[in-house]
Amino acid sequence: MRLISWNVNGIRAVMKKDFLQSLETMKPDVLCLQETKAQDDQVIEALAELEGFHIYSNSAVKKGYSGTAILSRTQPLSIKEDMGIEEHDQEGRVLAAEFDEYYLVTVYTPNSGGELKRLGYRQHWDKAFLQYLQQLETHKPVIVCGDFNVAHQPIDLARPKANYNKNAGYMQEEIDGMDQYIASGFLDTFRYKNADQVKYSWWSYRGGARAKNVGWRIDYFLCSEILGTKIKQADILNDIHGSDHCPVLLEL
Repeated sequence: MRLISWNVNGIRAVMKKDFLQSLETMKPDVLCLQETKAQDDQVIEALAELEGFHIYSNSAVKKGYSGTAILSRTQPLSIKEDMGIEEHDQEGRVLAAEFDEYYLVTVYTPNSGGELKRLGYRQHWDKAFLQYLQQLETHKPVIVCGDFNVAHQPIDLARPKANYNKNAGYMQEEIDGMDQYIASGFLDTFRYKNADQVKYSWWSYRGGARAKNVGWRIDYFLCSEILGTKIKQADILNDIHGSDHCPVLLEL
């Protein structure tokens, strides 16, 4: 199984940037998307030319904001939207597909914001989302992917000292949240397979950051520990363009 996760920063925008050609290059069995920035019917409409995939979408109440989607060549056993917690279920941030051997969850974790206005909410989110994943794990193993909006360790961003406890995405509270996922038995698959490799998945549009590779690794595939032996490859596909994020890969 070749699983790919990508924050597309607008499904309608990325469709104008060789998205279908990128899909041909990546050849996913399942593609998980974040930040679709479209309502469910608009996601389906945007992907009208796409063949061979079952398409599932979870959009925010607010139009043109947030949103997740799963595109799968195989029809899942079931699809579950959101966490079942009203406070967290307004922005289309969680979508889960059940397959024979595992749940695959795509997530677009709330950003703490430029002035850290949502940092407190972000901490509540991390706790609730971990409990949600653990509840799924009582039934079968879990793979969770997406934009977690945090660089976990200094190796995961180009300028750790300049950003630590100053900017969203590298606040200690956010790092603590990722620590909890790992402590609860979820493997960071990229680090599991590439212990010391420096690769980023997001670059600011400012200052030519991508060309200079001044980036952050904030997009992840985490999985239940029991699936560790089945991981064939975990990578970051930073030669794929079309968004300020690049896709990340997990092959089982």
